[in-house]
Amino acid sequence: MKQSEIKELSVAELQEKLKELKKNYSDLKVAHAISPLDNPIQLRSVRRTVAKVATELTKRELQ
Repeated sequence: MKQSEIKELSVAELQEKLKELKKNYSDLKVAHAISPLDNPIQLRSVRRTVAKVATELTKRELQ
């Protein structure tokens, strides 16, 4: 998810997306612990997207 796409979302949508991404990330981590993922770079990508969304939420709360 690109930063420009994240900026277009409302606060409620960002909170929902963050919850969804965190669940997805934890599911990927568990799946990777059981058996290696085909594409382990997925973990990094999802983790970074979580950080981008969380950063945007924090930025909006401070404004």
